[in-house]
Amino acid sequence: LCLISQANAFSATNVQTTSAPAFGGIDRTYVTRDIKTPDPVPEEGQELALELMKTGRLYRYNISPGEESMVSKCELDVIAYTGHKYCVALNSCGSALMLLLKTTDLPPGGKVISNAFTFGAVPSAIEHAGGKAVYVESDFNHVMDVDDLEKKLTEHPDCKHVLVSHMRGKVADMDAIKAACDRHDAILLEDCAHSLGVRWQGKHTGHVGIASAISSQSYKMINSGEGGFLLTDDPVIAAKTAVYAGAYEALNGKHVTVPPPEVFAGLPEKLPNYSLRMSNLAAAVIRPQMKTLEERIEKYNRRYWRLVEKLESRCGDFLSIPVDTPGMTTPVHDSMQFNLKENFTPEMVQQFLDECKNHGLPVELFGHKSNARNFINWGFAPAEEPLPMTAKMLSRACDVRMPLMWDDEDFDDMANVIAESLEVVWEESNVLVTPDGEGVADSA
Repeated sequence: LCLISQANAFSATNVQTTSAPAFGGIDRTYVTRDIKTPDPVPEEGQELALELMKTGRLYRYNISPGEESMVSKCELDVIAYTGHKYCVALNSCGSALMLLLKTTDLPPGGKVISNAFTFGAVPSAIEHAGGKAVYVESDFNHVMDVDDLEKKLTEHPDCKHVLVSHMRGKVADMDAIKAACDRHDAILLEDCAHSLGVRWQGKHTGHVGIASAISSQSYKMINSGEGGFLLTDDPVIAAKTAVYAGAYEALNGKHVTVPPPEVFAGLPEKLPNYSLRMSNLAAAVIRPQMKTLEERIEKYNRRYWRLVEKLESRCGDFLSIPVDTPGMTTPVHDSMQFNLKENFTPEMVQQFLDECKNHGLPVELFGHKSNARNFINWGFAPAEEPLPMTAKMLSRACDVRMPLMWDDEDFDDMANVIAESLEVVWEESNVLVTPDGEGVADSA
């Protein structure tokens, strides 16, 4: 159990305490830092952006013959890191997800199998592409359940697209998923919005499927406010993406990470121009961040495993932490997720969230009625079949950001607030839990 006597076991330099003991004679810890602090734009990016603004050449195609735009240079940086052959920079990862489906010929009303646990942008992209979402269960490690994927592919033989979302950087068994897609002749696509830097079997995520998308939205590993990239080794997908994004007439000649001109033959006349291009300004702030990815990944992972050790040793009877799938050779843990165990009733779960919030640490419950990661809130693309495994997981799955700009000591505060909040709720609940998980009042 979480032991009350350990409540002050972690040192903390940025802590405020209550004027009177909060419980068991122990003062409470408060987090005093902003949990939504994004990674700053490096000084080099600020300078590049300022120089661009002085020229006014923010449009990626406003360059002289023989020049490479800032966006083209950024695309080169990205493929140098991920190992893909082709890359098209876009205005958002949502646009990239939609184009994954459009460029692989999703028919109007075509079914797309995807995770039941992901961000609402994924089913939104399916709807945007004119598709119909079919959801696969997600397990307590927060990844796609391979057995349910096989079941859904069997039940929906007309479904020829599978879009796997690596939610919060957690990767399912991609070898098994690829094998299932191959058995059912389905196209595998990867949503890598949360998995920049994550490697599966030694290769960057996004190589098992035929194409993938990464994000540069503010709370991702690279921050341009909004932005995304479609990555692939398939020349036709790359060419179609560039044209859909806005490479009309012969503007594909101003790209450097797309296939040769003959692959574009007839495409500008056949495909619409959705104007989804990334601007030079966004690319300017991204480029310096690509240089520091490995350094930041090391820092995130070091802090994460330290936090895991503290929480598991102190609160292991009250929570479990998702386990990385074997085959994930390099994780990127820029946030913390944990599942409250069944000895916490729904009322206790809410009390825990309230305790954390009241002590400066907003902890999100994925299954909250207003959370955009809860499939019950996707009225635009509703689930038509029950998803009991996912629903059960979401009802006790918690999410906490780990801002890079915090100091190491701030994560001691985080561990303290989580542990103390669990302890308080457990003590105040005065509940015994029977083997079947039902709570009964403690008469002792």
